[in-house]
Amino acid sequence: MIIGLTGKNGSGKGEVANFLKERGFHYYSLSDAIREEAKKRGVEISRDTLIALGNELREKEGPGCLAERIFAKLDPEKHYVIDSIRHPSEVRVFRRRPNFTFLCVRAPERLRFERLRQRGRENDPGVWEDFQAIEAKEAKSENRTDQQLDQALMLADIQVDNNGPLKELHDKVKQILVKLAQSQPRPGWDEYFMNIAKVAALRSNCMKRKVAAVIVKDKRIISTGYNGTPRGITNCNEGGCPRCLSIETSGKDLGECLCSHGEENAIVQAAYHGVALKGATLYTTFSPCLMCTKMIINAGISEVVYQATYPLSDISFKLLQQAGVTIRQLAA
Repeated sequence: MIIGLTGKNGSGKGEVANFLKERGFHYYSLSDAIREEAKKRGVEISRDTLIALGNELREKEGPGCLAERIFAKLDPEKHYVIDSIRHPSEVRVFRRRPNFTFLCVRAPERLRFERLRQRGRENDPGVWEDFQAIEAKEAKSENRTDQQLDQALMLADIQVDNNGPLKELHDKVKQILVKLAQSQPRPGWDEYFMNIAKVAALRSNCMKRKVAAVIVKDKRIISTGYNGTPRGITNCNEGGCPRCLSIETSGKDLGECLCSHGEENAIVQAAYHGVALKGATLYTTFSPCLMCTKMIINAGISEVVYQATYPLSDISFKLLQQAGVTIRQLAA
């Protein structure tokens, strides 16, 4: 889950960010990317210099450059809160992740001004006229690469009004978190098991093609296998299979290949450990060849789910259908 934050000065973005950090969210701020650049240049950090430097970076590297710097650091397995999103292009960068939600924190002008006065930071405006001048400067610009806060605010998925006690704000954020958690997409079972097969294929040592299979029963993985030379034989990519080492034409001299197929290894692995396969489903990254098809039928596997089509699969498909084995292809 990635929650992006935007809002005008004194709206309460920082409070929302702190609330999320205390609940395990990893924190990034786009202004931190500007601060890092300022430190490299030896520039004194103030609100005005940060705005000017941010505009300069957007002009040179593109309006989404600050977001790109943060985006590259994100781990898909972690939750993040991203603060200080101030340009539509920055929003578009994070929307490349399906689990991104853009949240705008709002509060009336006078209330925000009073909060800044009470906060009393060195660079905060102390009089109403200075506050309004900063608001106008940050809201929009004729230069498309400059900060465009007003345009960014309009892209928010959720608006949070922060015009009451802090506990009220926290309660609103809690409700948002629950709804977001409930709406987060999860892979279906087919996608889940096929993705595991794809990862297993990365273990293949075959010189020609990386293929793997996962055998599942009652939504539980009972065996896996990937293609490569038999147990105890030199790996294919280390010279264990002369045919593969010669980089022979695809489909030629298959009978001389020493590598076992992914489906074959998954079935044999189950036999090695005494695991019955009757009624199981086999997920494979490539549709099975004829030899593997015969093993699938005789092992009692009831369904084959594959992604890519093996070039020599016509006979295999007919044989599986004749044996009553269900066969399905998943979209790549």
